[in-house]
Amino acid sequence: MGNCLYPVETLSLDKNGTQFTFDSWNYSFEDNYSYELSNDYSLTPAAPCYSCNLLDRSSLPFFMLTSVLGMLASGGILFAILRPFFHWQICPSWPILAELAVGSALFSIAVPILAPGLHSAHSTALCNLGYWVWYTSAFAQALLIGCYACLNPRLNIGQLPGFTLGLSVGLWGAAALLGLPVALASDAYNGFCAFPSSRDMEALKYTHYAICFAIFTVLPLTLLAAKGLKISLSKGPGPWVSVLWIWFIFWWPHGMVLMFDALVRSKTILLNTCQSQKILDAMLNVTEALSMLHCVATPLLLALFCHQTTSRSLPSLSLPARQASQMDALAGKS
Repeated sequence: MGNCLYPVETLSLDKNGTQFTFDSWNYSFEDNYSYELSNDYSLTPAAPCYSCNLLDRSSLPFFMLTSVLGMLASGGILFAILRPFFHWQICPSWPILAELAVGSALFSIAVPILAPGLHSAHSTALCNLGYWVWYTSAFAQALLIGCYACLNPRLNIGQLPGFTLGLSVGLWGAAALLGLPVALASDAYNGFCAFPSSRDMEALKYTHYAICFAIFTVLPLTLLAAKGLKISLSKGPGPWVSVLWIWFIFWWPHGMVLMFDALVRSKTILLNTCQSQKILDAMLNVTEALSMLHCVATPLLLALFCHQTTSRSLPSLSLPARQASQMDALAGKS
């Protein structure tokens, strides 16, 4: 992914030979205001720093392949969970698992909308919708996994349809509201769906960064801390650890890098070299690509979770059957 080898029009060279450019720069001048003027008031150090965009038009096959695989995997696991002959007694948490599969499928559908290189398909309204579906589905999955981890040790939510329905509506409604800032701040710019640099949108962008940091980074750390405290204090099992927690590995770096980028944009942290800005821009692209892969991995995690639950449930379900067969055998002998 990414094509960094195309020619650029150079503005000037600094003392170290660092190349700056305006024409092939993917960000606006306001995004690099961490570069201050030097003592000799030379404009060269304050010029925008050229960063290689890893998710440019050349990454379109990655977007499309991820979307197709995600939709196929999510559709397959959703069919397996909702099929009429699925034994819900074996996997009583199937309503939550089905919602996670739906969230993964929605994310997969939103991937082509935000894919770079589809110039004719990009418009402001479509970009707003794409980002809203993208992050709403991710927020909903994170909240579902977090709530399920906290409630499962005390309550079998799969056997309480009314409670499960209310919890699901509340979590999806909260996720939809949390996805509004990024939807309102996004726009179509030069054939890409992005966040244009505008003073009016800064509050929305910072709000979105804070939400991502809280849900993708703070939430899993809180679950781990609560589990550790419960174990150390011997006051119950705490949050239920399952294979579904692997989901946060795909989003945890994204929340961290977004928060760091917000601190740089707000001048709380100053990047004094062009190389530092390049690394940050590359990390933004890498963590976004990693988060996209969750729509392929989530159905696999759900299948593994169902397999583990089924393996634990089958012995307990088969015990009454064995007892009945033994009683029938004794009755036949008598």
